Amino acid sequence: LTLAGQAHTAEGPLDMSSMYVIHHALRRDLGQLERAVRRTPLEDAEVWQALARRWQQFGMVLHHHHTVEDTSIWPPVLARRGAAGDDAARGTLEAMQAEHGTIDPQLSACSAGFAAMAQDPRGDVRDRLADDVAALREGLDRHLAHEETDALPLLQRHLTTAEWAAAEKAAKQAYGLRQLGFLIPWAAGGLDQRSLDRAFAGAGPLFRVLYRLTRGRFAREEAVAFRHL
Repeated sequence: LTLAGQAHTAEGPLDMSSMYVIHHALRRDLGQLERAVRRTPLEDAEVWQALARRWQQFGMVLHHHHTVEDTSIWPPVLARRGAAGDDAARGTLEAMQAEHGTIDPQLSACSAGFAAMAQDPRGDVRDRLADDVAALREGLDRHLAHEETDALPLLQRHLTTAEWAAAEKAAKQAYGLRQLGFLIPWAAGGLDQRSLDRAFAGAGPLFRVLYRLTRGRFAREEAVAFRHL
């Protein structure tokens, strides 16, 4: 599966469609959120409050995504390649974890900015928030490109299908039903039918049912948050 903005597709036995779909949605979201911050009038309080809620949901997904990688995906390959004396592989996977650590403070700065704008929209706060979102977008895009180019090919070579299945199961279990009600239509946004079918292929029937039940509400909330795009 190759989607807009993707730096590389790692070929191999593991179906990484879900990983690429999440990466696509993260990239898409930060571009939309940056434009929304710059274009939303200060006096439109409804939109600023909707954007703050939307940011919380984005942050929830990004946090879960990085947590699953750090706890379920990188460690088995890191241990295996470290024991084999593979310094290059170990360096790549340690860089993944280090890059997550640099993204967290940027995420926190944006969260504070969105919360402030929801409470008291001001021009100076909006300008700083726009710069913070842009910095996060650039930093996350570099990280995702590094991951797609160097780390995911390592997983294709050194992670077993059982380990990948366990990681995907852990990723699903990290979300409650309410969170899945956001995640599923969010991840589907901007995908053509072929990519959507590929993304849902391994997800199970529950995901398709939830998508049908939640996409209408999601679209209505998006229309408010991104009213000025």
